[in-house]
Amino acid sequence: MSYIRGRFSWLLRPALICFDIAVIIFFASYFIDFKTFGLPYWSIGFLKSKATVFVFYVSLLWLISAFNIKFYNVYRYTTSLNILSLLAKQFFIFSIIVFAFIGLYRSIEINKITILKYLIFSISAIGIAKFLMFYGLRTYRRYLNGNHRQVLIIGDTAAAKELQNFFKNKEKYGYDLLGVYSDIKSPDISGSVKDALNFVSKNESIDEIYCAMDELTETQINTFVKYAELNKFNIKFIPKTSNFLNKRLKTDFYNYLPVMSIQEVALNSPFNRVLKRAFDVIFSLLVIVFVLSWMSVILFILVKLESKGPLFYKHKRNGINYKEFDCYKFRSLRVNSSEKEDYVKKQDNRVTKVGKFLRRTSLDELPQFINVLKGEMSVVGPRPHMLAYTEAYSKKIDTYNFIFRHNVKPGITGLAQVKGFRGEIKSDEDIINRVKYDIFYIENWSVLLDLDIIGKTILSIIKGDEKAY
Repeated sequence: MSYIRGRFSWLLRPALICFDIAVIIFFASYFIDFKTFGLPYWSIGFLKSKATVFVFYVSLLWLISAFNIKFYNVYRYTTSLNILSLLAKQFFIFSIIVFAFIGLYRSIEINKITILKYLIFSISAIGIAKFLMFYGLRTYRRYLNGNHRQVLIIGDTAAAKELQNFFKNKEKYGYDLLGVYSDIKSPDISGSVKDALNFVSKNESIDEIYCAMDELTETQINTFVKYAELNKFNIKFIPKTSNFLNKRLKTDFYNYLPVMSIQEVALNSPFNRVLKRAFDVIFSLLVIVFVLSWMSVILFILVKLESKGPLFYKHKRNGINYKEFDCYKFRSLRVNSSEKEDYVKKQDNRVTKVGKFLRRTSLDELPQFINVLKGEMSVVGPRPHMLAYTEAYSKKIDTYNFIFRHNVKPGITGLAQVKGFRGEIKSDEDIINRVKYDIFYIENWSVLLDLDIIGKTILSIIKGDEKAY
């Protein structure tokens, strides 16, 4: 439902659309000379000119492509990565649109550098405006307490509790949780499902209701749907199984009957596998040539001054399809102790002084770029486990999910690591969350997601991570 009570949010999208079209026209007039200088804008000569045709052509096709890829469908829960992805797609399509026009009107003499300037300046201005609006609203919600949504949760399932935590801990998204209603008795529950219906009928300030499908009956869900339609608020559904939360679902309509299907995993595509491999090779070569080459010399001297033994050590890990490989690292433990099949714990006396620095900064992982170059690992992916732990962890995780995470190459860093699940496994919850994020990464992979994870890994190294020991 597009109607939102008491908000001016509906004005933002039209404003951005008008701004984008204005940017396209402005930079076209600035960079591209269509020989219309001196002609009044209202003259027949100008209206029939190629400049007018160009402006109409690119504006119309910009809007068609933008609505097709949902360029303006940016919400409070949209991620920066998704916005970057939309900008990249629209830039690619817009480039084709502009070059197609120039090819059609060959009499227009414009060099390619000028066209590129036009494209880059246009998309940059549009992108900056998009991000300013996005982060401006986040700041407004977080610090000025504006642009908030009043929400209810109906149900007390595990997924519903996770959503509660999201609303309470993510102030930048601007959700005010008015209550949680469930027929399951709990100290945190505001009342029963019946109480929720009474609450909804008496409160006009509610914007959204989230229903846990795992708990509510079909009759109860239909009742809330009718309330939503009559009172003009949004109703959303929390799926019955948390496994679906990781899936990329697609809805098709069979004669008005909605049918959901799981979209193909991106890394199953041969093109995407080649693209990821090309990125791995290029990135690894850059790190090996410009970082690992000289750093190895310095670390060799420091390691030798403190303890006997090699600079590098290798350790057996499970890779793609459980295939064993030698995982390389800078040695951070004392000789012989590094062979022990156990994770390093905080204040572990096996770690050398140089090793503490290496582990705290994650520099001990740098030799794994050699593994990447050999094709045994990827820059980003699920972290490989020690052989001794693979079988133990497989008994604690859903069999399908544990096997599925081994369908891709392990990574030097991964989504689970930047989300805080790295290092020592202290509880079953740690490994469960690791695998959950690994599965999400595999099913939602993109080059931009890899770049985002790499960027967050670098920031984590600079700021320091309490779990890096």
